[in-house]
Amino acid sequence: MLSSIAKPLGALAIALALISLVLLGLGASPIGVFIALGEGAFGNWYACVDTIVKATPLVFTGLAVSIAFSGALWNIGGDGQLTIGAIAAGAVGPWLGDVPHVLAILIIVGAGALGGAVWGGLAGWLRARRDVNEVISTIMLNFVAVQALSWVVHGPLMEASRAYPASEPIAQAAQLEFYFAPSRLNLGMLLAVVLAALCYLLLFHTGVGFELRAMGRNRRAARFFGIPIPALTIWVMTLSGALAGLGGAIQVSAISHRLYEKLSPGWGYEAIAVALVARLNPIGIVAAALFFGALDNGSQAMQRAEGVSPVLVQVIQGLVILIILAFDTPLWSGLIERISAAPDSTAAIPPTAQLSGDKIDA
Repeated sequence: MLSSIAKPLGALAIALALISLVLLGLGASPIGVFIALGEGAFGNWYACVDTIVKATPLVFTGLAVSIAFSGALWNIGGDGQLTIGAIAAGAVGPWLGDVPHVLAILIIVGAGALGGAVWGGLAGWLRARRDVNEVISTIMLNFVAVQALSWVVHGPLMEASRAYPASEPIAQAAQLEFYFAPSRLNLGMLLAVVLAALCYLLLFHTGVGFELRAMGRNRRAARFFGIPIPALTIWVMTLSGALAGLGGAIQVSAISHRLYEKLSPGWGYEAIAVALVARLNPIGIVAAALFFGALDNGSQAMQRAEGVSPVLVQVIQGLVILIILAFDTPLWSGLIERISAAPDSTAAIPPTAQLSGDKIDA
């Protein structure tokens, strides 16, 4: 079978081939389009940094999706959990002016994680205690979070002049500092990578991770062997929400420095695609998030250089996901096994002939 790395790469290659045919049909140059896309994403230092900036919230929300999906908990609420985390960070941030920098960062990041944890834990509690499908609850909580953000920036957290629907900027002490100025590189990006490594260790090298994956494979069997399904459900959804909320706090602390409407362009939903492309592997999520960030960042350059709509990027993303899912079908798996299967060279040799030191009588 194709490896977990080869499948996404193969899906990307097939998607690019299909897109090339479409571009040729439209009279555009596929090579020119892809070169413009690459230059827009990685053409210079600032383009690379912007790609990383766009990828960072996708790492946090992608990890949130991966942790939940590994336990067959379909957390579609990453966007809402990120938004609540951002609201919590934006609410405490302006009050941290007299707090030491390191402590202020810990407070604002902790507030964001706590806000997301409460939002995710609520969905987990509804599933564990009231058997409410988490797909429905997390989607509904997304809408509540969006309306909550709109309310706070028009109401209690609105800036002092009341001229714009935005909050007061957070204190300087609570801002994650930029490095290699004037670029927007910051420690939030490094934190995303560290969390990806920690999530990998949690899933594949701890007892809790084994229980989570067992619950995801077969809930009834996991319950039979004594795994506490309700408690694990609440715990996992809380952790998932905390990861997404942390992404919201990092966005406020490092990039936007204030709250405003539509703070998230849909990172929580795009994170589902990121997690699927990464095969729910936390380490792979970093690479998948960079890929999606590069597509988002390069789409405008592609439009300027070749006159191709940036919507093409969404088509590429969708094709990659569909092709990866197609790789998991029995038809495709059987085809690959038949292609890669080597002839059985020992089939015609009697079993006794394979024993060392034995001779076969004529």
